Amino acid sequence: MADKKVLVVGSGGREHAIVDALSRSPQVAKIYCAPGNAGIGLQAENVPLKDTDVEGLKAFALANGIDLTVVGPESSLAAGLADAFREAGLAVFGHTKAATRIESSKEFAKELMFKYGIPTAGYRSFSSYDEALEYVAGRPFPAVLKYDGLAAGKGVVIAQDLEEARAALASMLLDEAFGKGRVVVEDFLTGPEFSFLCFVEGKNVYPMPLSQDHKRAYDGDKGPNTGGMGAYTGLPFITDADREFALESIMKPAAAAMCAEGCPLSGVLYGGLMKTPQGIKVIEFNARFGDPETEVVLPLLESDIYDVFEGVALGRKVEEPVWNDGVTLGVVLASNGYPGKYEKGFEIGGLEQVDAKIYHMGTAFRDGKLLTNGGRVLMVVSGGLDVADARERVYREVAKIRCDNLFHRTDIAHCAFE
Repeated sequence: MADKKVLVVGSGGREHAIVDALSRSPQVAKIYCAPGNAGIGLQAENVPLKDTDVEGLKAFALANGIDLTVVGPESSLAAGLADAFREAGLAVFGHTKAATRIESSKEFAKELMFKYGIPTAGYRSFSSYDEALEYVAGRPFPAVLKYDGLAAGKGVVIAQDLEEARAALASMLLDEAFGKGRVVVEDFLTGPEFSFLCFVEGKNVYPMPLSQDHKRAYDGDKGPNTGGMGAYTGLPFITDADREFALESIMKPAAAAMCAEGCPLSGVLYGGLMKTPQGIKVIEFNARFGDPETEVVLPLLESDIYDVFEGVALGRKVEEPVWNDGVTLGVVLASNGYPGKYEKGFEIGGLEQVDAKIYHMGTAFRDGKLLTNGGRVLMVVSGGLDVADARERVYREVAKIRCDNLFHRTDIAHCAFE
């Protein structure tokens, strides 16, 4: 019986994919999204509250009899939203502030991995610019420099030479571009990267299909790092043995380690992993659904997602989720200039002709028109029998979208064909 009321917190493509998955649940009668976006508003009721307005969101959930809240962004978790909801007796899918440190502090995550034998790159951390620069100067390049805190996916620099390293360290430690914090300097690893998302409740880990996203802005993995320009599932370079190793030697031990540290996980654990010549290692952990990976992973879920979310939120063992064995591929359409400066307010047309899922990332309705309203604007996702089939389908649909100020990569999933 459809009688459940759900609040989704966030405003991007990830949250649109979560809302879309919840809309397929026979148990869900009403979905709210705070603050939501134009596309989300077609499937849920948008609520004009910031995703970090902990007191406002809690008051809304209590006043509206919300049965379950699903938290999207890491900033909401780091603000303690899940803690406040639990204290108020509200069911919430999302980690505590303490557990969110696996993402919000790179140093905490590295210490955890070394303590519990989870494979990752060697590292040292610094608060002094001079000490960090001296250490980096005495080592081989490239150097991996990570701001020890939340930086909206922008706090990592792979410096190719000393000049680049000096600029990045100055930005992070002297200019405090992301706030006051430390910098973690890691050994540089090589190999294809992939994303492993799992639902986690304490020591119980429920894996999702593997995916790979594309961080660079332009074809050929050129240009600046972005929040992600596309993603796909069905990775041909990852074997069943690789997946098993990642699950049994990385994701499950990480969940157990967080329990041992007294801050158990209760949401999504995202493993940003790399298949190096020495085996699979952790590049980073995130404490929530990835974006754009969520948009290609959740369409494959055949189980009722409400059951999964509620089970994790209430600390119950969940029935193993069932996944479609097809593949998906998604392409992000972004505003010209992104991830640098870009303009908003350009009209978008042609969406009614698109025969694929369209997740809104940064859009707004004004005077009956759909307009661009962010850096990443839309993500078009198609399924297929294999990666080639999904890719052909999605680019055919992307071509139907009309807008004077959008660009996209034309080579999503190129790793699958190399």
